[in-house]
Amino acid sequence: MKNIAIFASGSGTNAENFVKYFSGNKSVKVAVVLSNNRKAGVHERVNRLGVPSFAFSRDEFVEGAPILRKLTEYHVDYIILAGFMNKIAYPLLEAYPNRIINIHPALLPKFGGKGMYGMHVHEAVVAAGEKETGITIHYVNPHYDEGEVIFQSVCPVLPTDTAEDVAQKVHVLEYLHYPQVVEELLSK
Repeated sequence: MKNIAIFASGSGTNAENFVKYFSGNKSVKVAVVLSNNRKAGVHERVNRLGVPSFAFSRDEFVEGAPILRKLTEYHVDYIILAGFMNKIAYPLLEAYPNRIINIHPALLPKFGGKGMYGMHVHEAVVAAGEKETGITIHYVNPHYDEGEVIFQSVCPVLPTDTAEDVAQKVHVLEYLHYPQVVEELLSK
């Protein structure tokens, strides 16, 4: 059994999707959810589904040791970022090399880097007149959105699409592919 920790900062829809996807799975389990936001909706979503969640301070995150203790307590094999809005601290990168996975709402290397998240990405895609966008699932390294690409999926961007339209299309791809790709990776 592989245990995963989900790191999330917001409402937790992707985290909830992971918990539901792996519910009853014999080889992968969402063991714990960690957040940098005590008031994030993710806590209520996953607690309702029987998954414990914990919040941590900025200092605890930078130091790393308190988070690593929590990950050890839950026997975490992989960390999955699902709407987590902080750059991963070095102690976590060192403890989990090639075992931290993120999803980006565009086709990297386009529209990646610091400040490129959520609606900022979709607005940039529309402003650039892109004909397609999508998702990129990748390993996390010390640089924003530069880790090795694991998987990409594409959707069209129509001339009439707004950033909100693009966000909806990308969100469908996230729900469809992210848990499945993680499951395939962890079963290797």
